[in-house]
Amino acid sequence: MSDQPPSVPPTDSVTDVRGAWGRMTAWLGRHDPEGFAALGGPGSEATIDRAEGRMGLALPAEMRQWLLVNDIDTGRHPGGPSNCRVALGCEGVDPGGYLLLGLGDIEGLHRSRAGLEETHPSPDPDHPSWRREWVPVAAEADGLHGTFLNARTGTVGTWGEASGPREGVYASLAAYFHEAADRLEGIAAGDRRSPGGRPRSLVSHPRPEDEPVRRWARENGHRVHDRGRVPSEIREAYERSRR
Repeated sequence: MSDQPPSVPPTDSVTDVRGAWGRMTAWLGRHDPEGFAALGGPGSEATIDRAEGRMGLALPAEMRQWLLVNDIDTGRHPGGPSNCRVALGCEGVDPGGYLLLGLGDIEGLHRSRAGLEETHPSPDPDHPSWRREWVPVAAEADGLHGTFLNARTGTVGTWGEASGPREGVYASLAAYFHEAADRLEGIAAGDRRSPGGRPRSLVSHPRPEDEPVRRWARENGHRVHDRGRVPSEIREAYERSRR
């Protein structure tokens, strides 16, 4: 059997993503009411249609379904001053420790990444740093690392400034959300990219060494989240302040 992800998501992908997202919201509702409240509210067809027009692409059916059920940006506003690429975002649920994005941040970060590739093209045109069909799903606050959905294939990949993009990390958005639910529930599941994947640690905690950086950032007017990676520019500013 090939290890490559399918070129298109399965026909029941919308049902799958509902089930996967339902696992996540059920866990948050029971164990993390504050995190559950941070998920925002339902999106709208008209809002998604307008965002698709501005991005110049059609979102896969399973992503539309997820945004209709729960658009993280709905009813929420950025809290306080911020120099971050991600204005909102929900922490503590993404498998990679990134902020899960709502439609506003999805569109803004897509515009930023696509624009960067257009103004500063990658040396190898066959391996660009960004493709227009890649739609951000989760990201660091600075936008330098994150997870994207390929609107053409339905697979989920990752990008990073140092490592570059990786396609097909998850076979679908549903598989990505199932991995996130596994971590929340503490299930010792294997890698969902292919059968027989090796198990790995599923529990992610804030690093104690990051706490002084987070405290300094808040005291100096930077927006930083309690969990996940500390944006590189904030860490660098912290280090400069200590010299």
